[in-house]
Amino acid sequence: MSDSGARLLARVPITVRWRDLDAYNHVNNSTFLTYLEEARLVWLAGIAGEWKTDAVSPVLAASQVNFREPIEWPAELVVEIRCERLGTRSLTLAHRITSADGGHLYSDATVVMVWINPASGSSVPLPPAVRTACA
Repeated sequence: MSDSGARLLARVPITVRWRDLDAYNHVNNSTFLTYLEEARLVWLAGIAGEWKTDAVSPVLAASQVNFREPIEWPAELVVEIRCERLGTRSLTLAHRITSADGGHLYSDATVVMVWINPASGSSVPLPPAVRTACA
């Protein structure tokens, strides 16, 4: 993810837990996705207005993670989120996982989120609160 001028939406601290480690004593690759998810939920919870209702809810449509450096325990991390693309019914969020001091880039990633009607499974326009938060 480049800092191509996209506004920073969130900067979320994460503490590496012992259980996050794999047999090689570094954070398991699947846990990187959990860190991204935790940061997205913090961002969404901070949005002014409704981003999820009975009629509209986000789902993850795609993810791409680039692993740059292993994360070892103990570690304090930061997950940064920026809006890379804002569509009508979806958005692409760019993420970076860094050390808390910014000295290490552990991962960069993108995810595509689509808002759907849970009853029908059909995509729906982004909620106004989400559009405003990304603008």
